[in-house]
Amino acid sequence: MSDPQLVIAARVQAAITAAFGDDHAGTDPVIRPSQFADLQANVALPLSKKLRQAPRDVANEIVARLDVDGVASSVEVSGPGFINIKLADGWIASQVTPLVGDVRAGVPITDRPQIIPVDYSSPNVAKEMHVGHLRTTIVGDAFARTGEFRGHTIIRQNHIGDWGTPFGMLIEHLLEVGEDTEEGQLLVNDPNSFYQAARAKFEASEKGEGHGDFATRARKRVVLLQAKDPATLETWHRLVDMSKVYFNKIYSMLDVSLTDSDLAGESMYNDMLPGICDELEERGIAVIDDGALCVFNEGYVGREGEPLPLIIRKSDGGYGYGTTDVACLKYRAQTLHADRAVYVIGAPQALHLSMAWDTVERAGWKGRTEPFHAKIGNVLGDDGRILRTRSGKSIKLAALLEEAVERAEKIVEDRGYDEETKKEIAHAVGIGGVKYADLSTARDSEYVFDFDRMLALSGNTGPYLQYATARIRSIFRKAGVSVEDATSPITITEPAERALALHLLRFPSVIDEVLDGVYPHKLCTYLFELAQAFTTFYDECPVAKPEVPVEVRDSRLALLRVTLQTLVTGLGVLGIPVPERM
Repeated sequence: MSDPQLVIAARVQAAITAAFGDDHAGTDPVIRPSQFADLQANVALPLSKKLRQAPRDVANEIVARLDVDGVASSVEVSGPGFINIKLADGWIASQVTPLVGDVRAGVPITDRPQIIPVDYSSPNVAKEMHVGHLRTTIVGDAFARTGEFRGHTIIRQNHIGDWGTPFGMLIEHLLEVGEDTEEGQLLVNDPNSFYQAARAKFEASEKGEGHGDFATRARKRVVLLQAKDPATLETWHRLVDMSKVYFNKIYSMLDVSLTDSDLAGESMYNDMLPGICDELEERGIAVIDDGALCVFNEGYVGREGEPLPLIIRKSDGGYGYGTTDVACLKYRAQTLHADRAVYVIGAPQALHLSMAWDTVERAGWKGRTEPFHAKIGNVLGDDGRILRTRSGKSIKLAALLEEAVERAEKIVEDRGYDEETKKEIAHAVGIGGVKYADLSTARDSEYVFDFDRMLALSGNTGPYLQYATARIRSIFRKAGVSVEDATSPITITEPAERALALHLLRFPSVIDEVLDGVYPHKLCTYLFELAQAFTTFYDECPVAKPEVPVEVRDSRLALLRVTLQTLVTGLGVLGIPVPERM
């Protein structure tokens, strides 16, 4: 199977070389879909400037040497030099027929596998995951799944916040209330309440308004934690373990692939931090400034034009995010031997990450690793501001997901399913709808969270795509043929068949576009257009009606099998569940 655009691009490039010599080998043929043909090569216009010839003359020279025998049915030069190419129906059919029964829907395993750590989700221990964690979690997970599908080695890195001064307060609070009490179990069921109770106790103790010397003990606990006191570390481990139970509840609800083995929190780099600071200082890359150890990289200035530092050791001797993120990239480069390190993190962190990465580069620790910041935009409410509760608090992610499923239950409640089936479908539709709405938006763009739009059965939504797969399965049931038995060669006789088959051939290229720029929205757009092409096919090309000849029916069933495979595979790499019925 071959993507028509790639096939034609290679043929046009060969024709350019034949017409104008090796100096122009590899010239981008600028292949685009066209309303006047299947594909259009627009290379003659930019090439004419280099050759100092009329664009139409350049186009004619290319066409005269263009070998598309058996691939295209017509090639014409139009306008100032556009090359319009119509593909042969037989060639399209010959490319899509091998996809029948191909569980990979034509996507090959890469012959250039990479090691790619993917940093995503990153919640904080003893804090509730809120809607702000939604995007980084599901965009990162979609990229990770897509990379594995293509054959890359994906190393999930859930960079949780599990270290720092607040943990003295949290550990001391847990020791006081006990793990098995109602207050202790808040770590699992309502982390924010646990954190707020510890904070309130600390502040009251500071002001002498109760809770005795809690604040003093909390500060001492920080020192013990940093000194790796065994008893304190044991309590810290239990604190983290209880939070992991909560994280896993959310990940299970979201159908994401993160597990405990993917945790790579801030604490993981503790032992690296003193050595990093010492080496940077010894080599003159880091200097003492106002008591803190700082790196001043060229090109970073503050609002007043003053040099902007990356603080890698605070004046009190502690370490912050800057140190951890330097250690993080050093580890991924030198220990994981990453080819590419993808950080699915909010857009506001761009400056910080860039400063940390430049520090690693200056130190010579980066090697072949290319870090990439997949910037994540905000989720907004209908007021155009960051989505929050009416009281101004962050919306708990668990509550949002539960509401999505509850709304989906109302959509399927009158369809005659038993309770277990109804719950399965409601979960798939509710969670799939939320995830698709997010993934279908360019990751660095903002979007308005709207349940009604997310769960609609029409338009560019997850439920619409899920429903398309259910309709295809319904066609097979009406035809009395199992999907696995649809194995006939595909022939093309109708425009709707042709359009559907052509679209199917683009799937592998779209998968690579997702990986190149962490662009799951491009796969969403492709799948939506595929579902639309199927809908047109469904309306214009009967399959199971008695008057349809057997050979036509079998060809169309085979084409539908490939369509179903592609939809299910595409939704699968996005992490969106696909119910058998809706």
